[in-house]
Amino acid sequence: MDLVRARAAAVIPAFARGLCDDAAIFPPGSSPLADAVPAHVRHRHAPYAELVGPLVISATASRALPDLLPVEGGHRLDLAVTFPEGPATVPAVMEAVTALPVDVRALEVAVPEGVTAVELVGALDAAGVDDTVEVFVEVPRDARRADVIAALATTRYLAKFRTGGVRAELYPDEVELAAAITAVVGAGVPYKATAGLHHAVRNTDPDTGFEQHGFLNLLLATDAALRGADESDLVPILADRDGSALAERVTALTDDRVAATRATFRSFGTCSVDEPLTEMIDLGLVPNAVSPTDERTV
Repeated sequence: MDLVRARAAAVIPAFARGLCDDAAIFPPGSSPLADAVPAHVRHRHAPYAELVGPLVISATASRALPDLLPVEGGHRLDLAVTFPEGPATVPAVMEAVTALPVDVRALEVAVPEGVTAVELVGALDAAGVDDTVEVFVEVPRDARRADVIAALATTRYLAKFRTGGVRAELYPDEVELAAAITAVVGAGVPYKATAGLHHAVRNTDPDTGFEQHGFLNLLLATDAALRGADESDLVPILADRDGSALAERVTALTDDRVAATRATFRSFGTCSVDEPLTEMIDLGLVPNAVSPTDERTV
């Protein structure tokens, strides 16, 4: 069984490795942490394990972790911890979490209203986060965006873009997102995305009517930006709804372009690992042997 899983995991294509951060506890999935932790362990030991990044939890949810650890088999959890209120509680939470059988891989820190880029960077520096932990700063969708990205370019910190949410206005349109991707690529700042990326391809949600971005669209837009495309070039890529065409373009990426693109577009948070995996299988990008419905994943 272990040999079968190892062979299956090896066929996860390079563009998809570590692409999906497990944000199961966040909307719209909103899985209880007590369910999300064992589910994450199953993901990390399934044939598609190479697809899955850390389990994303909020700083407040981290208080419940001691009652859920260690997990079955003594496995250590890879975690990303979000700080929606800003960096003030980072030191205390990190002290508590790192005492547990977990490996903190990333922090995701919001910029509170009224806080400048310089103040935010100063607070993060003062928090003393170990250099082995990636720190993503959620870039605000206001006049501070340019200053925040410029500040990040002079530090080790990375960017995070919110690409959706539970209300339509939380979704940036393709013009805004194209500008954001162009800005971080131009500044040499890697980024991750979160919220609203439920599908591989740009779509209109049939239940809410929300216009949702596709993670393959973001991948290809990032590749284009790295090759010198400007904002106007990225807009039609982000708006493209032809899944077969997008899949062909992803497949055609050279190893060097995949490596460069994923060094910039690090991952996206998803409340369902199965959904993006299944869609990539349907598009022929990932072999059916690693299907989440395969009995070998149980």
